[in-house]
Amino acid sequence: MARKNKLAKAGEAAWAAQGDRYMQRLLEDEELRSSLLGAYTAARGAYGRLSNGKGPTDALFHDPELQQELIAAATALREATSSLTEPSAKKPKRKPAEKSRRRGPRRSLMLIVVGGALAVALSEELRSKVLDMLFGAEEEFDYSSTTAPVEPAPAPVGTPAA
Repeated sequence: MARKNKLAKAGEAAWAAQGDRYMQRLLEDEELRSSLLGAYTAARGAYGRLSNGKGPTDALFHDPELQQELIAAATALREATSSLTEPSAKKPKRKPAEKSRRRGPRRSLMLIVVGGALAVALSEELRSKVLDMLFGAEEEFDYSSTTAPVEPAPAPVGTPAA
């Protein structure tokens, strides 16, 4: 009886997978399968290098092979994701070098602001100019006292002077 239930559940799963568009793409698209397999092998290799006994921070920052495997896994996952999300009609793929990068005005403005803040923080001459523009130039003044200095009290007449 349990065997029949398992077969029935497997049949239901197969029917459900047949209607799923992602499963259909996975079954039909060889490039998608190769991207997923590449991502899996790169991630598995990276995990093996990561669990070699060193601390994960040390391995991430000082092991260039681990970094290359992680980059390869991320690239393969990105390719698989893009091929899953694009329509089923095959589009000509652009090479990564041909990708157009849009760098909007927001990024340029952020770069200018950060550069300006660093310049003001690191250059004393520029910092003084900016402060003079914002708050006005410092006025130099000479201080002269209008009161006379306090004179010591005269010694009493009957005591010997030292």
